Amino acid sequence: MSATGPDAEGLRLMALEERARQLFSGRVEFLKSAPSLQFIPDPEEPEIAFAGRSNVGKSSLINAITGRKSIARASVTPGRTQELNWFEVGNPTSIRLVDMPGYGFAKAPPKVVEQWRRLVRDFLRGRTVLKRTLLLIDARHGVKPVDVEMMQMLDEAAVGYRLVLTKADKIKAEELAAVHAATEAVARKHIAAYPGVLVTSAEKRSGIAALRAAILEDAET
Repeated sequence: MSATGPDAEGLRLMALEERARQLFSGRVEFLKSAPSLQFIPDPEEPEIAFAGRSNVGKSSLINAITGRKSIARASVTPGRTQELNWFEVGNPTSIRLVDMPGYGFAKAPPKVVEQWRRLVRDFLRGRTVLKRTLLLIDARHGVKPVDVEMMQMLDEAAVGYRLVLTKADKIKAEELAAVHAATEAVARKHIAAYPGVLVTSAEKRSGIAALRAAILEDAET
């Protein structure tokens, strides 16, 4: 087997996935919630943030990544939970995951929407240990205008992000391929977006190993 080229890259990715599997199969604990920046934890470890519209499957994906059933809990009323939630991974801690409040507030009052914008904008602009944001897109619907608004906010904050399709098992293969291609096309239009799009299903656990590896790679960058 060649020491360079595709074979070497394949071995690197396999090793990265295995290290990520071992990391996430170990200690994962909820750290704290922060309704405002004054309550956020000290910037001690590299952080990976999760963002997405309400009902995009963010909590389910975090649970799948960490191998836990309910470490991340979905809000009963979409758009109502306006807190940043931190989880520690590793012993000692090597990564912190940040669950950002969902957006797309169909039922939320304007005051709540503005509170969300202020909290998220200030967090993104001032968090030096934030290595990457994972912007989740529902594969059944593709990129929506509210997702583009979030991408613009990330672009303006100069925060690098990956687009991650969720609920990939809910649509047919040909439809998924079309959504994947369209999402990659959108990513290419945004300066802070990572060019590749990850495809996942928390229910079927497809794409989870690759996503774990991406999280570990980003955290170590």
